[in-house]
Amino acid sequence: MHTMESVGEFFKQVRETKGLTIDEVASKTRIHPDFLRALEEGNYSKLPDQVFAKGFVRSYARSLGLDEDDAMRRFIDSAGMFYDKQVQLERLRLQQVEDDRRKKANRKIVIAAVGVGLLALVLLLTREQSALVGDHLLTEPSTAKPVTPAPAPKVPPVPAQPGKIEVPKGDSPPGQTDSLPVLPGTRGGEDPAARQQIQAPRSEATSPLLAAPDPLSGLSRQAGLTNKEPLVLGLEALELSWVVVQVDDSSPHEALLRPGERATWTASDRFVLTLGNAGGVRVELNGVPQGPFGASGQVAREILLKR
Repeated sequence: MHTMESVGEFFKQVRETKGLTIDEVASKTRIHPDFLRALEEGNYSKLPDQVFAKGFVRSYARSLGLDEDDAMRRFIDSAGMFYDKQVQLERLRLQQVEDDRRKKANRKIVIAAVGVGLLALVLLLTREQSALVGDHLLTEPSTAKPVTPAPAPKVPPVPAQPGKIEVPKGDSPPGQTDSLPVLPGTRGGEDPAARQQIQAPRSEATSPLLAAPDPLSGLSRQAGLTNKEPLVLGLEALELSWVVVQVDDSSPHEALLRPGERATWTASDRFVLTLGNAGGVRVELNGVPQGPFGASGQVAREILLKR
């Protein structure tokens, strides 16, 4: 049974027949020479993921004037088993990441439930202790003796001078008086105007009360909650580039960008980015350039972009 020639051997044979070197093909296809050598040698572990490697195969076949569909059939027959294993490994890795995330979420739920239970227990014990203390105070007889108020000190009367009426001051210490002259023509100094003056106590001018300060006047109040600005990832291909983008905790998205093409993604918290051609992609986060993450043709894996 005749086995189909591998895609790498086929490319190498046609290239040498046409008298082309690896560097000449690299200049024509804009593919790094190391990737072309790996493709001819069948060393698929040095190539990026399958989607990007398929782009290499099509560009290589086009540069040699070969049928692209025939080249793709040769590539699938040669490298299919290798990339199937890579896909399985990637699925296992993503499954492990998802399992770890679920374990962390479950752990947080358990901790929150335990905290709520402890808080409820503390509140219950505090309430029971307060009830016991109240019952004890109600049943315990009072042993305190009644307090008898002390008698007010007696102030001896001050004899009035002849011809004067003694008017006690409202703000003077006991025993100090003001003297008013007795008007002539009154009996015993009992002038109605004087009596009215005596009966009306002298009052002091009272200062207005200061308004109590508002205890909340010093607190700053927020006008409103500030919404988080979303993260926007922008990619622009300078060369043929394969990319994988994971938005927050969602499944990764794969894309093959041709020179001049742009793509954008929006996330709440973070991106995890893989570049098959690190030097061939311009990366921006919310309009701010990022990187560089490697040279042209170099693979950069699991680049974390977040706030």
